[in-house]
Amino acid sequence: MSVVVDHGRLLLICRAAPEADLVWALPGGTVEPGETAEQAAVRETLEETGLGVEAVRLLGERVHPDTGRLIAYVACTVRGGRARAASSREVSAIAWAAPGEIHRYVPRGLFPPVQAYLDGR
Repeated sequence: MSVVVDHGRLLLICRAAPEADLVWALPGGTVEPGETAEQAAVRETLEETGLGVEAVRLLGERVHPDTGRLIAYVACTVRGGRARAASSREVSAIAWAAPGEIHRYVPRGLFPPVQAYLDGR
């Protein structure tokens, strides 16, 4: 998952086909064979949003409590482009959420290392 912050706002995507009760999420997807979590975060962000990013660092990993999948969270910086729902089969909308708005999109909160990263910015 890509943790992309630009001008103090966090990039979120609305999944076209929600998984469990996860409608809004960080951009991300499957790590391809031979790819690192950082490379996958960059690729998936571009595929889903059209936004070019650069991986900065791995924030943490966990088995997601709803999906059972291993998730890696990667801090990324914007390098170019304009975020949009680039893959209509995967993403129906995007949002740039200010810190006080994130709970509206992710009511159960963010993974603690991600929240700590955002709080430290």
